[in-house]
Amino acid sequence: MSLPAARSRLTPEFRTTAFYFTFYMGPGAATMFLPIWLSEKGITTEQIGIINAVPVFVILALNLIVGRLADRASDWRQVIVIGALIAGIVPIGLFFVNTFWGILLFWTLAAMPAGAIGPVLDAATMRMTRRNGSDFGTIRAWGTVGYMLFNGITGFLVVWFGSVIFVPLFVGLTLLRAALSLQLPAFRAPPDQVTVAAIRPTAGKLMEIITKPWFFLPLVGFAIIFGTHIILNAFASLLWKEQGISEDIIGPLIALGAAAEAGMMFVWKRFGGRVPARHMILISALASVARWAAMAFSPPVWVLLFLQLTHGVTYALGYLGCVHFIANWTSEDIAAETQSLFTVLQQVASVVALVGFGWLVALHGAYAFLFAALAAAIGALCIWLSLKLMQPKEDAITVG
Repeated sequence: MSLPAARSRLTPEFRTTAFYFTFYMGPGAATMFLPIWLSEKGITTEQIGIINAVPVFVILALNLIVGRLADRASDWRQVIVIGALIAGIVPIGLFFVNTFWGILLFWTLAAMPAGAIGPVLDAATMRMTRRNGSDFGTIRAWGTVGYMLFNGITGFLVVWFGSVIFVPLFVGLTLLRAALSLQLPAFRAPPDQVTVAAIRPTAGKLMEIITKPWFFLPLVGFAIIFGTHIILNAFASLLWKEQGISEDIIGPLIALGAAAEAGMMFVWKRFGGRVPARHMILISALASVARWAAMAFSPPVWVLLFLQLTHGVTYALGYLGCVHFIANWTSEDIAAETQSLFTVLQQVASVVALVGFGWLVALHGAYAFLFAALAAAIGALCIWLSLKLMQPKEDAITVG
């Protein structure tokens, strides 16, 4: 193959997909083993909740600022690359800490830049795919594939090499992500470029759209749903281990949820354009109520297999619905800022969920998932109220 032909295959979509593939590998490994690794170091469940919650809390102060800076930059790529590089270097400090305060410090510093650039990456990729007529869901799905891959691999690596493998693995994955950020394309179109799909004209200021209750309520509702999924990431592996499930089963169980998520993203384009966004978000909320209620009763592995398969509905369906819902109703000049605001809402819910759930797990064990089911029901109510305020006519999801 000639060099020009090879270069022609490295489309903006391909290069963005490669970065997404590495973006969630580190979090995938952490979801599998971080709670167990912390527990082995004598960290309590309440402290595990704090270690997971503090980075989210700190990112709250950064997201809107980073989103606004990214919107004002000549291209969103600049902010994404800087954040990825910082997030690749800082985790090296984990080699030198063993106490609660040291781990809290470096885990927070490592999570902050990656968390801040996530919504910028989503907004930039969504605008690029709509402009070029390509599919956001397929690109984003490869991020879940990378996450899923290291859900499963981490469990086996821990069984083979012991817990000592966790920090080198996590640091290596963050450095790989940093390296892949350097090949990202420019996301904004040149002013004279002819596009396949135009962005519909909408309000050009964040406050003009975010103050509308029918727009704000679905984002709040799904933020609550997202918070209930974060507690699964933070505590599921620990709870399942306490139920007698081994690490080489826990890893594939977590990976199965990610596989369901990726599957939903891959098939999204086939039906997403025909169903209103808020209906999709509401379905994800109702499915979450059922999922967490079942989790509360410490079901056997075969039931957990089924519950993990519902992750494509409880998370991916709602996430894609929200991303398209936001893109449908906001203009490019506030794309990253609005997506960052949505992320802030999710992070607020996550902080409350992580701190509260750590305390509830200490008191009630797996029955704490009943509180997650109640929270999901409140999220569903928010989405239902939005539909009552404004029926979905113009906000049906548009793809490509």
